Amino acid sequence: MSRNYGVNANSLKLLKSHIEILALARKTIELEASSLSRSAFLLNDSFALAVNVLLEMKGRAVLTGVGKSAIIAQKICATFNSTGTPAVFMHAADAIHGDLGTLQRSDVVICLSKSGNTAEIRALIPLLKRDNNPLIALCGNPSSDLAKQSDFFIDCSVEKEACPLNLAPTTSTTVQLAAGDALAVCLLEARGFSKDDFARYHPGGSLGKKLYLSAGEAAAGNALPAVQVNSPVPEVIVEISSRRLGATAVLNENTLVGIITDGDIRRMLSHHSNLSGINAADIMNTSPKTIDESALAVEALSMMKAHNISQLILLKNSVYSGILHMHDLLREGII
Repeated sequence: MSRNYGVNANSLKLLKSHIEILALARKTIELEASSLSRSAFLLNDSFALAVNVLLEMKGRAVLTGVGKSAIIAQKICATFNSTGTPAVFMHAADAIHGDLGTLQRSDVVICLSKSGNTAEIRALIPLLKRDNNPLIALCGNPSSDLAKQSDFFIDCSVEKEACPLNLAPTTSTTVQLAAGDALAVCLLEARGFSKDDFARYHPGGSLGKKLYLSAGEAAAGNALPAVQVNSPVPEVIVEISSRRLGATAVLNENTLVGIITDGDIRRMLSHHSNLSGINAADIMNTSPKTIDESALAVEALSMMKAHNISQLILLKNSVYSGILHMHDLLREGII
């Protein structure tokens, strides 16, 4: 049964069929994709020079704009900060009412505007130029005041907005965002920005953990289940049950020689009703999958998936140091 979802009868006539809706949605995406492809060929030496200026700056990139361009500027600012280029956002309208103090002499300004001729941008340009701060324009109008007075013009012009009225910023903001991403990627590549750097800037959440959390850290607090090679099966069962990791390491004194999982116990019980005389050596897997506890947890996950297992033996200096369970990775948000 279909639901109304709050649509009244008078507005039903405005709704289009699913076919018409999907056609319009696909047309929107195709138009924006086409504009993105076109924008790649508009890049020139000015873009390369802008990248070099940003690489050599002693201060920060100051992103500014108004309206939808201001929102895109904030996103680019966030991308810069997370990839090693210090940046700050300054709203163009607020800048001419006191926030211009954000701008320092060592900063580089990146100004976003579709028209390049809005009142706030035109008022801001001479204020940005008075201390000789380099000005990079991400602008859709090569003939605008912003484009002409910038030191580096990055052409973000589009032939048509995806909006059927050709009014709402849609395609133009998509192109601005892509240009900002292009700057960020060129900068991080030029700086040799590494996974370690990325982890340093993204310590929180599952993304950060994938870049820095070790297998040993993921298993921290786990019990250390272990039995000796000659331990009787009842002792093995108690060890697995009490340690709650679904497995136990099998040692010959201090040397790891195997692993027994709860699956091994079930298989053994299906063939033997009398446990007398059966010990760990009789049912253990003599080729346990191991990983050094210093390895990344995401590497441990990859190994577990490759071998279709739920537990992995951890080693420290080739000595048994614990068991990592799939549940540990789930708890840490690695999965």
